[in-house]
Amino acid sequence: MTAADWADAMRLALDEARGALDTDDVPVGAVVLNPSGTVIGRGRNQREALADPTAHAEVVALREAAKAIGSWHLDRCTLVVTLEPCTMCAGALVLARMERLVFGAFDPKAGAVASLWDVVRDRRLNHRPEVVSGVLEDECGALLLEFFAGQREGPGDR
Repeated sequence: MTAADWADAMRLALDEARGALDTDDVPVGAVVLNPSGTVIGRGRNQREALADPTAHAEVVALREAAKAIGSWHLDRCTLVVTLEPCTMCAGALVLARMERLVFGAFDPKAGAVASLWDVVRDRRLNHRPEVVSGVLEDECGALLLEFFAGQREGPGDR
């Protein structure tokens, strides 16, 4: 499948990301799809909201998906996320045995799939998911740029 085939799923992840805009969390969203394409897990960044350093969108979505199917084995599933996963999230999706990772914007500061590291395709690991990158990249990136531009404004500017 090509990047264009994943646009609808990425729009669902973008909807999740927009939900984080009501908090101080970075707007990253994720969904997990089962083999038939049904959403079985949803997540958005909740680190600030939950005071939990592991509450990244991907981890939240993986937890929900595992609970939905009653197993941590998410083989044959696809994780769709608006931002390239960090090392923690890349490791989590490898350990969950995800079949595929689809992401939108690249993360030059913390990306662990292409930008800084390539955790998910490291040949030393026992599982390596397929990677589809750059899906709705401009739209995913614009949401993050808008958020961070607002963070740089002074208190009287909001």
